Amino acid sequence: MEWYVVLILLVGMLVILILSGLPVAFSFFIVNFAFMMILNDPAVGARVMVLSIYDSLTKFILAPVPLFVIMGELLFHSGLAVRSLDVLSKWLGRTPGRLSIMATGGGALLGMLSGSTMASTAVLSRSLVPEMQKRGYSPLMITGPIMASGGLAMMIPPSALAVILGSLGQISIAGLLIGGILPGFLMAVLYLVYIVCRCHFNPHLAPVYDIEHTPLKEKIFVFIRDVLPMGSLIFLVTGLILLGIATPTEAAGTGALGAFLLTFCYRRLNYDVLVRSLRGTLQVTGMAFLIIAGSAGFSQLIAFTGTGRGLIVFLMELQLSSIIVLIMMQVTLLILGTFMDQTSIMMITLPLFMPIVHAFGFDPVWFGILMLICLEIGLSTPPFGLILFVMKGTLPAGSNISMGQIYRSAMPFVLCDLISLLLIMVFPAIALWLPGFMAR
Repeated sequence: MEWYVVLILLVGMLVILILSGLPVAFSFFIVNFAFMMILNDPAVGARVMVLSIYDSLTKFILAPVPLFVIMGELLFHSGLAVRSLDVLSKWLGRTPGRLSIMATGGGALLGMLSGSTMASTAVLSRSLVPEMQKRGYSPLMITGPIMASGGLAMMIPPSALAVILGSLGQISIAGLLIGGILPGFLMAVLYLVYIVCRCHFNPHLAPVYDIEHTPLKEKIFVFIRDVLPMGSLIFLVTGLILLGIATPTEAAGTGALGAFLLTFCYRRLNYDVLVRSLRGTLQVTGMAFLIIAGSAGFSQLIAFTGTGRGLIVFLMELQLSSIIVLIMMQVTLLILGTFMDQTSIMMITLPLFMPIVHAFGFDPVWFGILMLICLEIGLSTPPFGLILFVMKGTLPAGSNISMGQIYRSAMPFVLCDLISLLLIMVFPAIALWLPGFMAR
């Protein structure tokens, strides 16, 4: 059977199962087992798939996933993450677009503390939307900045999705975590530039209002009390990896321990917080590991049937330039992002893309960062971007913000992300400079 026929059958069956409402991981398991048993003796095929699942999950490199998750869960359920937003509010003063800027800065800060896009978006929505509406902010300046900055958690370490991407694509996890820092802050800066310029030329979008003056002494005090200790967690995760002192797994362990100690020192570690944090960690980790197991079997199937090799040979025979091939892969990810979730996209594309990445000599870390940006764009791209629905679901009752307004508010920030993607494609050093420093 020709490789392209196998590819059409594999992807077609996957799409049918996913559209039928079956969970993504189970859809992959069904396809993996069905095709492996058809192409082999049924007993041999089943045994190969079981061994593939076992091998994919018994890897030390996956240990950071639950550790990063519980770190974020503790900070959110204890309320420590929200306190940092109050400090940021005091420092911004009467800046134009103050609350929208606060959403962007808060999103970047929460991204460095949790690594969860949905949790960051939910916290920002519940904390800022009531105040934004009270101050007469336009829906375009309410939901857009919150969704965009919530997605920064995918780029800025500790990003659990970056760990999963590295595991699935056999890419350096430390390189992905550190390499996402500068692209993440580049995206945040573009958001800030857009917000400030838009509010300057259209003040009615974010009316300026009087706020209570906060003395400098108090600003410094609350910063030292509520933000500086959070900075120690950022150092325990990102700093230790960057300095070469710890591996991603060791840094995740120190970060999780630091989150426990910090929560305890602030007297927020009680039975309810602990139970909710552990429950959330088990749910997210279980989902992630199922995804990894399904993707590993799919990768083996792609290799066994010769589909990956056939695709590479086909692209080589077309004699396309490497940049055209790279653009084609990014466009594929952006299109898939409009109607599929990020984990499904990774599971389908990585087994096909990574052989192409190696064949054309692309840096895997650079490609991984580009892929993360494309996945982040997909989160807030209509019609089915996940953060769009998280935003709608977390809006307070009576907000009167329609889904159409949420769609429109997302588009300028999607454009900012596309500019970031283009800049990193043209200037790879933006993504590779810090990992290179780490290597030295």
